[in-house]
Amino acid sequence: FSVFISGSKLSVSYFQDSQTKIAPLQELPHSRCVQLRRMAHWFHRNPLKATAPVTFNYYGVAGSPAANKICNDLRTTRARLLEMFTDITCNPEIMKNATDAYFSLLQGNAQQDAVFELVSMAFNVAIWYTKFASRLAGKENITEPEAKDVHRSLKAAAGILKNLKEVHIPRLITPAEKGRDLEPRVIDAYIIQCQAEAQEVTIARAIELKHNASLVAALAFETANFYQKADHTLNTLEPECSSKWRKYLQLKQHFYMAYAYCYHGQTLLASDKCGEAIRSLQEAEKCYSRAEALCKEYRQTKGPGSTARPSEQLFFLKLGGLIKNTLEKCQRENGFIYFHKIPAEAPQLELKASYGLAEPIPFELPSLSEQFTGEVYATFDLTKGAKNDKAKSKDEEVKPVKEPDLKPQKDTGCVIS
Repeated sequence: FSVFISGSKLSVSYFQDSQTKIAPLQELPHSRCVQLRRMAHWFHRNPLKATAPVTFNYYGVAGSPAANKICNDLRTTRARLLEMFTDITCNPEIMKNATDAYFSLLQGNAQQDAVFELVSMAFNVAIWYTKFASRLAGKENITEPEAKDVHRSLKAAAGILKNLKEVHIPRLITPAEKGRDLEPRVIDAYIIQCQAEAQEVTIARAIELKHNASLVAALAFETANFYQKADHTLNTLEPECSSKWRKYLQLKQHFYMAYAYCYHGQTLLASDKCGEAIRSLQEAEKCYSRAEALCKEYRQTKGPGSTARPSEQLFFLKLGGLIKNTLEKCQRENGFIYFHKIPAEAPQLELKASYGLAEPIPFELPSLSEQFTGEVYATFDLTKGAKNDKAKSKDEEVKPVKEPDLKPQKDTGCVIS
């Protein structure tokens, strides 16, 4: 059964290359909105990997009805999975069923082409989870169960990518080319970004429930560090395949550093350290201004993938107002009560969150399909060779699968009161 999917072909291309395309909050009554308000175009998303058709036509090799059924089922389950990548009605349950159906059959072959197929398709499944999370977060009046789905999907994506990096990618005979989808630096950046975006949901939850400012500051600081780490992971790649992605990571880093300094300032004020609080809020202003500038740079940087527009989102704009109001409050308190000297240096943030950190959800392949038995394996005659589209050119163009063009919904701007 060694040549079973030798005709499979997925492109391992630059994650920013045009050839990569294939395609917990409380629900409130009436018209009130939750703090994790609609985040249309809040997340940057790179395209999925392209793939050429695979027919699994192994006439002559598959020598029994049962063997032919495996070939037919592989063809149909693969086609079904590809359809799900661009179906806007697909949800995690449907995706898991489609993935399990294909991967349970694909595992029947231990050859390198099958390993590459598994890695490539699983990579797309992971990217689908990030796109699903982005699309769901873009809904108006997002409910608590939906916010949990966003959080869970991002952690599931991180788990799949982590599994590929640690288990399956090392099994490839030919190492991934530098700067391409399966290269370790790129996979690492995706994993870290997924964790950071999942923690954004946690931060929104903590703010909504009015958790202690020190917890919000610590979560924001950890999230900013995640984005910085992801950015540094990509800094040795060629600019043409990383610039736009890195601008996104940088703007998110500065945005959440602004959050961290803002809420740390509230903590300092509550501890009667008004001068230090003012300096922390001033640093928050600097980080926020830098995030605004990076948003403009990001939009002007060329590169494929969905372009986020965080600076247009209420979630972004509200932080600017919060920093301004909190700083003015601190300055008033200092002028009337404390009369503290404002430090020249910003406070060192040595914050560690004890709760809310997002860990990847472990990914496991489904069990091998029950269709594979010793008797069925014996009916595959490898000596006859496969007749799988041999007439086709090996350099057949891999066409991108058009992803749905989802328009952002109207932002009502409502907030929790």
